[in-house]
Amino acid sequence: MNLDTNSKKILEVKNLCINYGGIQAVRNVNFTILNGEKISLIGANGAGKSTTLKAISGLIKPFSGSVIFKDKNLNNLLANKRSDLGIILVPEGRGIFSRMTVHENLKVGAFNRNKKDRASIKSDIDAKLDQFPRLKERLNQLAGSLSGGEQQMLAISRALMTRPKLLLLDEPSMGLAPILVDQIFNVIDSISKQGITILVVEQNAKRAMEISDRTIVMESGNITQIGKSKIIIDDPKIQEAYLGA
Repeated sequence: MNLDTNSKKILEVKNLCINYGGIQAVRNVNFTILNGEKISLIGANGAGKSTTLKAISGLIKPFSGSVIFKDKNLNNLLANKRSDLGIILVPEGRGIFSRMTVHENLKVGAFNRNKKDRASIKSDIDAKLDQFPRLKERLNQLAGSLSGGEQQMLAISRALMTRPKLLLLDEPSMGLAPILVDQIFNVIDSISKQGITILVVEQNAKRAMEISDRTIVMESGNITQIGKSKIIIDDPKIQEAYLGA
């Protein structure tokens, strides 16, 4: 990504700590994301990655620390109010409405938009269906009957219907066949080119780093490394720990 001199912080996480009972899942996490960046967050299972996304989106209340979005402290803001600001999470497991059709799921994605603006909502739905022709073929099919890859396409498309400013993706390639993994990461790259800032948690560390500007590495609730992805991907320790080298 080419960041110009006008690029500003869109998100700042300061001294974030999250406890589950007596277990400290996230410890003094600090990082900043610039407007328009693609950031990958990698680490082993249980490192605190998904917990961090949930704290940003408002699904978990931090024990201490703060989440700041466009210079606004979000600590006392509920998840639905954060989504109104443009912070949208595509959760692990997709979270689609299985008993609703593909079309109904997409319309739900526009819940925070002016319902009177039906023309632009319809235009956005058409654009998502053009991006994912498989969804177009299954427009009136129940979402729960879709394949795993199709459900992930739907989850991302539904999130984009909100016109997010910061898109949080939690394990978007989990359980998908290699050919679908390629498609999902191509879509993530194309979303970024629309000017949407992206933070992606991903077990497929290699693919995540290949399409991201910077990478954050978490271990046991702590951030151990932050840097340009093209540098971190060549780090021997990262290759041994996450890339099977």
